[in-house]
Amino acid sequence: MRPILYGILASFFFSSTFVLNQAMKLSDGNWMYTASLRFIFMIPFLLAIVAFRGNLKVLLTDMKKRLFTWFGWSFIGFGVMYAPVCFAAEYEPGWLIAGTWQITIIAGSLLAPLFYKVVTTPNGPVRIRESIHWKGLGVSLVILFGVGVMQLSQAERFVARDLLFGVLPVMIAAFAYPLGNRKMMEVCEGRLDAYQRVLGMTLASLPLWIGMSIYAYVQDGLPSSGQTGQSVIVAVSSGVIATVLFFKATDMAKGSSQKLAAVEATQSGEVVFAATGEVLLLPVPVPAAMSWIGMFLVIAGMTLHSLFSGSPRNARGVGSKKIAK
Repeated sequence: MRPILYGILASFFFSSTFVLNQAMKLSDGNWMYTASLRFIFMIPFLLAIVAFRGNLKVLLTDMKKRLFTWFGWSFIGFGVMYAPVCFAAEYEPGWLIAGTWQITIIAGSLLAPLFYKVVTTPNGPVRIRESIHWKGLGVSLVILFGVGVMQLSQAERFVARDLLFGVLPVMIAAFAYPLGNRKMMEVCEGRLDAYQRVLGMTLASLPLWIGMSIYAYVQDGLPSSGQTGQSVIVAVSSGVIATVLFFKATDMAKGSSQKLAAVEATQSGEVVFAATGEVLLLPVPVPAAMSWIGMFLVIAGMTLHSLFSGSPRNARGVGSKKIAK
């Protein structure tokens, strides 16, 4: 139950990303600044936390040993995840991006065969390939249907280009996030805690964010004070608090693709949180009735997925495939 609670809390803080990204778009902020400043501003906070806990040297040593691995999976897990989401904010409202983002739940299930777990047997430890949990994936299709309903509700307001640029980048990001997160969990092998892992991935993805900032500066000059301040809020709320909560939840659920999928399913709460935040804080229209129906379907799918994945019978029915040690 605790991983699910942490996941829901993370979804609340994650929703600030979608709301404030829209605010920066409405104030004509460059989307590349929106993406890069969040991670650049995360570094001082995370450095202070990890150093205070006395874990900074251990992290830096681990990163030095596996430098290219850290760079590669951090680029995917943070870079390929967040830059497309910020780009999509130029074309769709935040609550709709938050809804489309829930495809990450299905992505997490489909990616299961790329990962392994170690099981102790009478003959010693054996690596077992995870398998796709087809029944749980079927429940997740309710979420996908809800996303489709939300997109359909906006079809009359947006031209085809807006729908394409608002949906496709988010779909790419939805696969990149669980892939990068889970691969870094494998790399860390329990040696590093959630704070260290978030800081390490932020530092490893820093070349991308610096490059994007330079390009944004060439295009538009320095970011406005408003965009800078909002980026700090996103960095603390979404980048630090939400990410650490979510990574903590996935750490608690590691070793089971079903439990990991259930934790990832809690992120559906971002849809309602983002929609409520935008309506209350920004000059945007209230989502139509059809949009709320789509949101309800997403939340219902999240709930069913969590309940189904958490049942003892389904937790045992992994059906994984043994491979050589």
